[in-house]
Parts: sequence; structure tokens; C-alpha cells
Amino acid sequence: MVPKRREMDPAIWSRLPEDLLDHVLSFLPPKMLLKLRSTCKHFNSLLFSPSFLSKTKCSSSAFSCFILLSHPQCYDQYPLYDSTHGTWRRLSLPYSLLLPSAATLLSSSKGLLCFSLPSSSSFLVCNLVTLSSRTIDFPTYPFDFELLTLVSTPSGYKIFMLFAKSFPNYAFVYDSTDQSWSKFDIDGFPLTILSQSSHQEGVFYKGSLYFTTPEPFSIVRFDLENGIWETPNDANDHMTMMLPHELTFFRLVNDGEESNRLYLIGGVGRNGISTTMKLWELGCGGNWIEVERVPEMMCRKFMSVCYHNYDHVYCFWHQGMICVCCYTWPEILYYNVARRTWHWLPSCPSLPHKWSCGFRWFSFLPHLYALV
Repeated sequence: MVPKRREMDPAIWSRLPEDLLDHVLSFLPPKMLLKLRSTCKHFNSLLFSPSFLSKTKCSSSAFSCFILLSHPQCYDQYPLYDSTHGTWRRLSLPYSLLLPSAATLLSSSKGLLCFSLPSSSSFLVCNLVTLSSRTIDFPTYPFDFELLTLVSTPSGYKIFMLFAKSFPNYAFVYDSTDQSWSKFDIDGFPLTILSQSSHQEGVFYKGSLYFTTPEPFSIVRFDLENGIWETPNDANDHMTMMLPHELTFFRLVNDGEESNRLYLIGGVGRNGISTTMKLWELGCGGNWIEVERVPEMMCRKFMSVCYHNYDHVYCFWHQGMICVCCYTWPEILYYNVARRTWHWLPSCPSLPHKWSCGFRWFSFLPHLYALV
């Protein structure tokens, strides 16, 4: 005979101390927590409590990891490649986050997405898991910005961008902790030197954002804390970062916080024509150590795709993969760091063939604790 299961008296639950109840709830899986948020205000507030989220098992490992495609024709639906299961999906924005057709996805960082809303002269930072968002007004009007980069920090996030239509040029940084903009002069660093690729975001590495310049090639960095621009190629710098020879273009990639490594991928050749592509890793003392080269047939295909117009090339890191993309091509060439192998990402079957340009890919790692 199966014993009858006894249910706890509701009177006991009602008198349970709040901290003990939160401890019990912290053992629930993420999907159940999301369902509970609609039952009462307290449960909903837990999803925005850093102290509670630090106790839970809710992390990026609880969700699949995605590569997200943004395109001018996407509007409120975005193709997603589930890199955990190797399948394609479609992301439909919830009704509460429906965006105007002119909205543009600009950057992503650890579960947060940053959109530009030109019609309202603002940005929108949102977390699609918790359905939370924040609207941030442009720091000045009119505002023609470049190289916007969203950077997650332990206490929130920062948004970096350059103000293009001014002299001298300025950098603006938004800090979510005090919800304010800071303005920094670009002394000695004219905006034109940062225009090697309008699609490449800054690369966050050891507290600074790193950018590449067109010929003569170099690397510059912006310290997010004090707003100072520096050139690590200076002879008196302890990290000289002397670039490899015969580069025709190059991009930087950082592996996030997994091991804090900085990579350089670039074309090698003469007279601006790449005959091969190589990958380097920053070693001790600022030396670039060659890691791999792109197989010949893959390199030829990629070069034919971008027509040697390297301004269309951009890169990003995604869960152990270095992704190399072209703004005019719907496929991604990626390097699996652990396996040391190169691959093409499977094409999205739902993409119309008539889409010929405007392909912007982002790493999207859903997080419950990514606070807006």
C-alpha cells in the first residue's frame, strides 16, 4: 500500500522566515524560477537580487549558448544558432520589448543586448531572460557615434563609444552603477586612426578596450577607469605588442574571462592582398606567438567572399570559438581553440538568398543575473 503523501500545512509556510524561504527557492531550476515570478512581487524581485542569484544554480551553464544574427530585415525576429546543440532557432522579441523598425542591435555582453533607438534618441539595454530593460538617453544631440562597445563589469556594465562629428573628438562612457555619462577628450588620437573596421567592436582586455588602426598598423587602448588613451607599441611600455610582419589586415579577440588571453587574427601577403590568414596569441612580454593558419581552401573562400575589402571583416569570441565574419556574407568561419581546428558554421536555412549584406553576428549567452 502506497503511503499517502503528507502536505505541509500552509500556516507553516506563511510563517517561514523570508531568508529561509529564499534559501529553499535557490535550489529550483532556472525555468521554474521564471514561472514563479508571476505569482507574487517577492518572487519576481528575487530575479533582480544579486544576493539571491549568487546562491542559486542559475548561471550561463543553465542555458544554451547562441550566436545571434542581426540584419536590417530581421525586425523583431532574430536567427539563433544553438552552439550547445548545433541547431538553428528563431528568437522573437517579447511584446514588452517590441522595438521600432529602425532599432539596431549594436553590441552584446554576457546576457545583455544593446540596441540603438534613433527615433527616441536613446539606447535600450535589455535582458531577454528576465524581460528587464533600461532606456538610456543619448549624451548629446545630435549624436553620431562609432565603435559602440558594451562591457559587462562585476557591478553592472559600461557602454563605450566615440563621438564622430566633433573636433576635437570625444569618447563617451556610460556607467550603469551611477547611470551617468562621462566625456573624455581623445588627445593625440584622431578618430580616423580607429576606422580600420566600422563593424569591429573594441576588445576588452585587462581593464582597457583595445582597437586596431589602418596602415601603418598599430594597436591603441582606452582605459575604461580613467579615460586615458595609450599606445602599447611605445618602447617604454612593458607590453610592446609588436605586430607580425606583412599584415594586410588584422583583428583582435579576447576569450572573455575564461583565461584572459588575447588573440590576433590577420591576413598575410603583399600590396594589400592576403595570400593566407594566421592566428597569433599574445605571449609574455608582448610577443605575438603564431598558433595556427587557416587551411588554404577555407582562406581562398573567405578572401573571395570579402573581395579583399577588409573593412567588412570583424571577429568575436564565443564559448571557445574565435568567429571570423564578413558583413557581406551570411556564413561564419570559426576556430575551435580546444580542438585546434577550423570550420564553417552551418548556414541558416531560413535566410532568404536575396540578403546580400548587413550581416552582424553576436555572441549571446543568456544570464539571469545580468542586471540592466
